[in-house]
Amino acid sequence: MMNSSSNEFEFIKALTAELSTNELVFPTSLNATMKIRHALNAPDISIDKIARVVGAEPVLSAYILRLCNSVAFNTTGTAVSDLRKATMRLGLSMVRNVAISVGMKQLVQSKSSAEVPRMIDGLWKRCIRISALSYVVAKKLTRVNPDTAMMAGLLLNIGKFYIINRAHAYAELFSDEAALWDLVDQWHANIGTAILESWEVPEEISNAVLNGADYEYTHRGPANLTDVVAAADFLDGKFYSGAEAELDWDTVPQTLVALNLDKEKCIALVDETKDELAMIFQAIS
Repeated sequence: MMNSSSNEFEFIKALTAELSTNELVFPTSLNATMKIRHALNAPDISIDKIARVVGAEPVLSAYILRLCNSVAFNTTGTAVSDLRKATMRLGLSMVRNVAISVGMKQLVQSKSSAEVPRMIDGLWKRCIRISALSYVVAKKLTRVNPDTAMMAGLLLNIGKFYIINRAHAYAELFSDEAALWDLVDQWHANIGTAILESWEVPEEISNAVLNGADYEYTHRGPANLTDVVAAADFLDGKFYSGAEAELDWDTVPQTLVALNLDKEKCIALVDETKDELAMIFQAIS
């Protein structure tokens, strides 16, 4: 049982050492997927190059083709069988987000997560919901790029995945799930930010991951990506669990204030976007 602060310290020290040397202990498939996503960020990349890059990862290739031919994206009824046409149909932003999604799913399904499948599975489903809500909130309420918001929402809990994934090497953690979650909640934002920096994810997204769990986050100017992700995280935590009835709407979190969201607007937002949310769930689940 992990009750001593010294054990916690040793565990966090080991994680910090990994991150400081960029020696991330992720499944090989996830690291490969992140390299692909990095290549897709080249400003002058062509459709043909995208097809070649994506084609280097068979799981991602299959995923792109399946999504492209799904009801959500195949509006003509014509099936596509090559990656070049699939990329043109989906768009580069969606392909980037799918690369992240596939990588995250590979992390969820990795062998190192075998000891805590229930924790990982629940966290993964929450990531999908936050990602979808981030897209909808950005699109309907802000000038934030919805695709960027989708990716930021999906990555919000990457630090939690990493900590839980690595905790299998510290057997004493698993005898007390509450202790593990306390550790996860305390460190995941900093760990997640370090991971994204090592992956060279844009600073805007890293900042959203660092501050996205802070519902009282404030700044000057119009609502930004962090506001969007924090609102999506809050709304999912309350509305998905059915806890919205317990909310004191006279003292709502700052993130909802920044987006001018009150009780009626929040309920309407969740209700009016069910179809859109369903499409996004299909795209990234």
